[in-house]
Amino acid sequence: MSAELKITLIKSHIGRPASHRAVLSGMGLSKVNKTVTLEDTPQVRGMINKVVHLVKVEE
Repeated sequence: MSAELKITLIKSHIGRPASHRAVLSGMGLSKVNKTVTLEDTPQVRGMINKVVHLVKVEE
C-alpha cells in the first residue's frame, strides 16, 4: 500500500505567480485551510516543492 500525504493550504494564492496558482489548483487546494490527501509520488513531491512556502505537509 502506498503512503499518503495530507496537504493543507496555509497561505493565500492571491498575488502569487500563475504557475503557483496552477499547481495549487492541480492539487485541489482552492481555499485557505483546505486539506487534501494525495498519494506520495514523485510528481506530487515536485508540486509540493514548488509551493512549499504556501502549504503544510503531514505524512
